[in-house]
Amino acid sequence: MSTDTTTRPSAGPFATESTGARVLRFAIRRGPLILFAAVCVYLALASPFFLTQANILSSLEQTAPIAVVAFGLAIVVIGGGDDVVSGGIDLSLPASAALATVILSDQLTNRGAGLPQAFLLALLAALVVGLVNAVLVTVVGLSAILATLATYVAVVGVTRVVSENRRIDVTDPAILYIRDEELLGLPVAVWIMLLVFAVVAFLVHRTRYGMNLQATGGNLDAARSAGIRTTRIVASTFVLASVAAAVAGVLLVARGSGSSPGIDERLLVDMMLATFIGAAFSPRNVVNVLGAMLGATFVALLSNGLVLTRVNNSWIDGWKGVLILIVVAAAALQHRERK
Repeated sequence: MSTDTTTRPSAGPFATESTGARVLRFAIRRGPLILFAAVCVYLALASPFFLTQANILSSLEQTAPIAVVAFGLAIVVIGGGDDVVSGGIDLSLPASAALATVILSDQLTNRGAGLPQAFLLALLAALVVGLVNAVLVTVVGLSAILATLATYVAVVGVTRVVSENRRIDVTDPAILYIRDEELLGLPVAVWIMLLVFAVVAFLVHRTRYGMNLQATGGNLDAARSAGIRTTRIVASTFVLASVAAAVAGVLLVARGSGSSPGIDERLLVDMMLATFIGAAFSPRNVVNVLGAMLGATFVALLSNGLVLTRVNNSWIDGWKGVLILIVVAAAALQHRERK
C-alpha cells in the first residue's frame, strides 16, 4: 500500500474564512463609502441640477472650510491613533473655528482692522485652545475625547460672550474677494483649500516629523522604543490642528459673509463625517489627509443634493447624524479587527 506524500499548496491565510465573513469584512471597510456613493447616485437621479457645473462649484466652495478643519482632525487622529474612543480626536476644532470667525468678523467690522491683523488675533485665540488641549491630554493625562469635549463647551461659551450671540456682517474687500472671485475657473476659497492640503500632505508624508507622527499613531510603544518623543508629537498635533481651525475661520467668514451663532454645531457634524468617511478612500482604510478632502467633498455634495431635493434642514441634520453613527461604528469595528 502506497502513501501519497505530495505536498499541496497552501490555500492562503483566508482559506478558513467563509464567504459571509469576507463579505462582512468588506462591508465594514467599504460600507460607508458605498452608502455615500449610493446616496449621491440617488440625488443625481432625483434632481436634474445635482451634477450641473454650478452646483458642483458651489459644493466645492462649501467644501473648503469643512476640508480644512478635517485636515486638522486628520493630523490629530494620525498622531494619536484611529481608535474612536481612546485614540486621537479633537472635538473642539469646530468651536475654535467658530471663535476665529467671531474674532475676524468683530475685528473687520467693528474695530476697523485689516485682514492680516484680524487673522493674527484669530490665530492666537485658536492656538490657545490647541495648547490647552495639548496640556490636558499629554500632561494632565485626560483622554482626548473628554479633554476636547470639555474644551469645545468652554470655547462655545467664550464665543457667545464675544459675539453677544449675534450675527456680525462683514463687507471687508479681502473677504468679499475670497467669497466672490474665481481663479482659472475655481473659486478662490477652493484654491486656499488646495494650498492648505498641499502643505499638510507634504508635512505628513514628506518630512521626518510626518514619519514620526505616523509611527506614533501606528504603535505608541514601538515609537517610544525607537526614540521618538511621542509626547511632543501628540501635543504638536493639537497645536497644528488649531492653525487649521483659524484658517477655516477665514473661509467660514467668506462663505457666510460674517459670523453667525451656532456655526460650530453643523461644522462638528460635517467634520466628523468627512474625516472618517475619508478613511474609506485609503487602501489601508485609515484616516488620511487626501481622504479628508474627498470626504469633505462628499459631505458638501450630500448637503447640496438634499437641499435641491427639498429635504427639510432638520432632516438633513438627522441623516448626517445617522451617517456619523454608521461611519464611527465601522471605524470602531475596523480597529477591533486590526487588534
